Formats: sequence, structure tokens, C-alpha cells
Amino acid sequence: MRMSIPLALMAAVALAGCTSSTSPTPAAQAAGPMLAASTTGGSAKGDFGPPQGAPIQAVLTSPPHVPPPTNRDYPAKVIVDLEVIEKDMPISEGVSYTFWTFGGTVPGSFIRVRQGDTVEFHLKNAPDSKMPHNIDLHGVTGPGGGAASSFTAPGHESQFTFKALNQGLYVYHCATAPVGMHIANGMYGLILVEPPEGLPPVDHEFYVMQGDFYTTGKYREKGLQPFDMEKAIDEHPTYVLFNGSEGALTGDNALIAQTNQTVRMFVGNGGPNLVSSFHVIGEIFDKVQPEGGTHWQENVQTTLIPAGGAVTVEFHTEVPGSYVLVDHSIFRAFNKGALAILKVEGEEDKSIYSGKEVDAVYLGDRSEPNLKAVTAAAKANAAGTLTKDEQIAAGKQLFTGTCSVCHQANGEGMAGVFPPLAKSDYLAADPKHAIEVVLHGLSGPVKVNGTEYNSVMPPMSQLTDDEVANILTYVLNSWDNPGGRITKEEVATVRASGPEHPNQAEH
Repeated sequence: MRMSIPLALMAAVALAGCTSSTSPTPAAQAAGPMLAASTTGGSAKGDFGPPQGAPIQAVLTSPPHVPPPTNRDYPAKVIVDLEVIEKDMPISEGVSYTFWTFGGTVPGSFIRVRQGDTVEFHLKNAPDSKMPHNIDLHGVTGPGGGAASSFTAPGHESQFTFKALNQGLYVYHCATAPVGMHIANGMYGLILVEPPEGLPPVDHEFYVMQGDFYTTGKYREKGLQPFDMEKAIDEHPTYVLFNGSEGALTGDNALIAQTNQTVRMFVGNGGPNLVSSFHVIGEIFDKVQPEGGTHWQENVQTTLIPAGGAVTVEFHTEVPGSYVLVDHSIFRAFNKGALAILKVEGEEDKSIYSGKEVDAVYLGDRSEPNLKAVTAAAKANAAGTLTKDEQIAAGKQLFTGTCSVCHQANGEGMAGVFPPLAKSDYLAADPKHAIEVVLHGLSGPVKVNGTEYNSVMPPMSQLTDDEVANILTYVLNSWDNPGGRITKEEVATVRASGPEHPNQAEH
């Protein structure tokens, strides 16, 4: 962020005062005491003197919302009240996880202060918590970033004070041992320390934070999933997510903007392990503050965010559509959940972009407004009451993203390339064989409805047993197919037995 001319002059005067015996000028004295400016051209540290006026209660917001700008030209005493809450929440459709949170959300509440503010921090730990917790704010100058002063047992409160000397966007996280486990359970968030002149106004500000999660069950395995320490140590996440759950920022929860607006995103990476390659499909970042620092880059396609780091990106919206936020380590996006949506509404501009929008190609089943039928089927399955109709409803939603790109939404396939699923004599001859095809793939020539096809069906082993069962039950009961039902137990048996032809799994 560029400093205003008057502020830059004051910083230069302060720097000169630190390197010579000349007394500070009246202008420098009026600005309050200043520490030495960075030799790399960054802004001076922001000790602008004692707080002025009455104490201010910080406005904290849950993601993806951002508190309003401070709109102050003086340092203040800012009181932050933050509570640690341990709670079960969805991590994916039909999957829950015991998160440890700052403020009841993952990421934790967004904190916004001004450079030079004195922050009085109150950390509470809910009485029903099972663990002690603390907080390490990367924007703090002091031992442990506050961790040494904030160790808090369940039912207790800790307090410490710090001065926000450096502007920037900073991660905060729990630092109680085992530190990695606390972070992996969702204990992280962002604190923005505004420059003294504030940030330029924009139309929208959003709060997005990536994290990697480690569950004992595989991706999308239903039910309450415990934390898996071995996976975490080996850095093999089950999920990589924006804002704590798959679908947190898609469908009904997508971010919303209009054409011809400026969007600013405060994007953090809680880790605990992975580096993020943050990208918005269909947009170019006009401005990027790498790692939350002072200097801007321009015209950036993808920006790295280290674990425990953050970035501010800005861009202008020109044409309507769904813009997909991803970690461009791309399997994380489409197979572990690191995917979000910014929906831009407004008039088209054919001079900039003429094409058609096909959400399903990029979003998979997240192109659906929600996946309530999948959740309902998971609950019914757990209760032992799952009906065929519930399987069909869930399978239809899953088919939309998993299968429809090749086989089409109407099951007709693509002539000469992908065989049809509609009125399929191949399926009718042996419906159970479809389980083998989905789990282990199929290559080589096959004849369907009198036509020979020679393409490759990749193995879809990433699907859970109930997802395969629901998709196939939907297919068997659609498009004049013979009907029937596939159970998760049948899928589990085929999965355990391995492929009928070992080489199929290699294609």
C-alpha cells in the first residue's frame, strides 16, 4: 500500500531524526514518536504515541464478512473479546468433525485495528471445552505473539495488551501443545492492522481462509470423523478447505458481487502443513500484497500463501458469471474440497467475453445449489432407514458433477466417444458389473446398444461406498433403464475384492 505524500514526508523526517543528532521537527512531534523505518523502503513502525479518546470495543465478524474500516486518524485503545468454543460442525455433506474454534467459526473471527492502536485482548475458554487454549497473533511484537500471556483453561479468561506496531494482514492461531493438532482442528484466523491512512475504499471485502484437515475416514466418508494424528504428521490431508467446510462458499453460500465493482479479498492460510497456490478462475488480480506485506504487485494470476501467512488481493469485475476460487494444486480443489465461488451478477459485455458459462465442468457436484439430498440420505443410512427414493435423490445430485460431464445430464453420452447410460443394454445385462466399472475403471472396446466404443473410464475409487451405491441406483432408475438398487455393502464387497482385471486400475 502506498503511503500518502504527507505521511511519507513524516516518515522520512522521522528516519532522518533517528540517524542524526538533529531534534525532531514540530511536524514529526505532532505525529507522535516513530520507530526507525525499514531500510527496504517499507513504512515505519507505528508507535504513534498513547491511545486517544475513550476505549473502543472491536467489531468482530464471522467469515466471510469483514468488519468496517476503522475510519480513525489517531491511535486508540481497542478491546477485543474472543471466546474459544469446541463444537461439532459439518466438514462436508453428511460428515461432521469436532472443531476447536475462535468465536465459534472456522476460520475464527476477523479482527480489524489501526496501526498504532493499543489492543487489550481478552481470551475466554468456554466452560465445556475439554482442552486449554491460547492465542499467537502474528501481528504482535512480544514473546509468542501473545501465547505466553494467554494460556487459558476451560472456564477461565486471560488478558494481555499489545501495541499494533506494524501494518499488514496477519494470521493468528492457537499455540498450545500439540500446536499442530490445535491448528488442524480449525484454530486460526486473521487480524488486519490498517495503515494509518486506511485502505482505499472498495465495493466488497471478503474473508477467506484455507486449511488442511486430517480425518480417520476417507474423503466424504459419512458420520462424525475423528482427527488422525498420523495423517497430520505425514502431511496427507483428507480435506483442503476454504472457511472450514466443503461448500462453505458455494451454492447458497457463494460470495456475491455485481459487475463493474472492486473486490478486495483478505485470504489466509491456517495450514497447518500445506502452502496454498491461490487462484480465481476467470479473473486476474489487479493488485496483490504478497504475504500481507506493504508492497503491491500488479497483474498476478496465482499467488502463493505460506502456511501461517496471508495475502490481500484486489480485482475489478467486468462480466457476470461464477468465478471459482481454488488452490491451484488442483487435486486439492476437485478431490479434497478447496473450492469456492464468487457469483458476479449484472449485464453482459460481449466485447470482453462472449462465451457460455458451464459451472458443472469446474464445480462438480458443487454446481448444485446445495446437497441436502445427500445429507438426508446419509442420516437415513446411519439410522438404518434409507429408502430407494432417498438413494435416487442423493445419486442425482452426485451424478451432476461426478458423471454428467462425459455421460451428459440426460444419460445420452457423446456419440462416438462415451457410451450412453440411457436405455443401456450393457447395464441391463449385469447391473452389478457397473460397480466394478465405477470403482476400478474400464478400458478397451465395449458394445452398447449395438455401437462399439473404445474409450477410457477412469477409476472413481475416491468415491465412498454409499456415493457409488447412490449414483448407480439413480442411473438404474433413470432414462428407461431396468430399475433396481445397489447397496453400500455390495460396493464394499467389490472394493475389497479388487479389480477383475488388474490392468484396468492402471488406466
